[in-house]
Amino acid sequence: MTAQVVIAGGGPVGMGLAIELAQRGVKVTVAERHVQPQPIPKGQNLTQRTMEHFAAWGVEAAVRAACPIPKSYGIGGLTAYGTLLGDYHYDWLQRALVRPYYNADNERLPQYETERVLRARAGELSGITLRYGGRVTAVKQDEASATVMLEDGTMLRGDYVVACDGSRSVVRDGAGITQTRSDHDRLMVLLVFRSPALHTLLERYPGKSFYNVLHPSLKGYWRFFGRVDLGHEFFFHAPVPPGTTADNFDFHALLHEAVGVPFAAEIRHIGFWDLRFTLADSYRAGRVFVAGDAAHSHPPYGGYGINTGLEDARNLGWKLAAVLQGQGGAALLDSYDAERSPVFASTAADFIARSIAEDRDFLAAHDPETDRTAFEAAWAARAGGASGEVNAFEPNYRGSPIVASSLPGQPSARGNHSFEARAGHHLAPQTLSDGRSVYAALGSGFTLLALDADAAPFAGWPGLTVVRDSFSDGRARYGARLVLIRPDHFVGWAGDVMPTDPDVVRRTALGI
Repeated sequence: MTAQVVIAGGGPVGMGLAIELAQRGVKVTVAERHVQPQPIPKGQNLTQRTMEHFAAWGVEAAVRAACPIPKSYGIGGLTAYGTLLGDYHYDWLQRALVRPYYNADNERLPQYETERVLRARAGELSGITLRYGGRVTAVKQDEASATVMLEDGTMLRGDYVVACDGSRSVVRDGAGITQTRSDHDRLMVLLVFRSPALHTLLERYPGKSFYNVLHPSLKGYWRFFGRVDLGHEFFFHAPVPPGTTADNFDFHALLHEAVGVPFAAEIRHIGFWDLRFTLADSYRAGRVFVAGDAAHSHPPYGGYGINTGLEDARNLGWKLAAVLQGQGGAALLDSYDAERSPVFASTAADFIARSIAEDRDFLAAHDPETDRTAFEAAWAARAGGASGEVNAFEPNYRGSPIVASSLPGQPSARGNHSFEARAGHHLAPQTLSDGRSVYAALGSGFTLLALDADAAPFAGWPGLTVVRDSFSDGRARYGARLVLIRPDHFVGWAGDVMPTDPDVVRRTALGI
């Protein structure tokens, strides 16, 4: 069986990539070993940026309709000290603060429900062939194609293969892509449990969907609760002693200790995972690419995982389509690694690992039992700085080889949200003079936003959408009269006047 792109793994990242490609006219085959989504609640926090992807893939409304938690709960969280019901707590991960910089509201949905929505959308697109129950066992490639082998002997050949088959990726390993690991030497448990009693206890924290408990004995590692729905089901992550199994540990006692009081709970699932970071040493080996957990994995701290993987899919999808359709050059595919790998490395180091270290240092330095005044002052300072953490997480491709800019830098998860149209950064929405969001006017390919400026020098760019409007009102906040917007809604170039040779911008943006 032949396709242009074969995707190994049909979780959210694999299905998202398939949809992205099919909507761009690329023929795709997806091999997914699970006939039905696996009912383990993970990957629940869907950011505003992820909801922009879902809008582009035609599933935003379906995702929101599937949400089991009322909109009033959002994806806001809470950090508590000692126990969940203790005296000290503050709001945490207030992603609503960055809503003005994105074109969609955030959402909260268990990954298996997100998978169902994406599977349904993929089934609507004639360019996608879905093979459920197809376990991938090997991969091979030559100069002209790449092929994955399934357990039943079927061979799926494509111009390219993308590994979206998880952290234990058969395709990644078979392609010879190595990984760098950073272990934290912690065994973690995942409990899924039903407890209307805990819902009642948590009514004191209205509008919260997940809860992070800091305890001095854990040295910065979290006990973490999250809602699966409203009123009944929860999940819980926490460190446990080495050698812990489902049969030799009192998990009810652990839940009670974390909450601060006994409560009735029916444990439905017990699983374990090692707390570590992994990063593929390359996101590409010839005609094989890696995305999602096959490219990177990290502890489920802060809700970065599924969102990072879906951004991989959006970044890689338009580039593969451009090359397959004769528009992009060889450097365009290389830019996938150059842009996405540093962003994950920064996410892991600058946000997740740093958060663990900062929590550890805080717990070592402050104790309400020994100096309550000093503890409360330090706790208040942490609470006041909660919004700053969110604003600092702004993945960007500054310094990318396919971004036309003279500004130095390199792709990173660290940045600052701004309405200014900056090369390598996500485009913030503004309202056009006809009342629409600029996002409603963007084309599926590159778009040139011309605000009281001459777009004629770009007239020869095939497939370019040109949006003309005035520079008045809020659009002046872009700080540039000409803005080139990539298919993934990042700015490829911005300025008030055209460069001397506009074709240089085009060739840079397309990796030619």
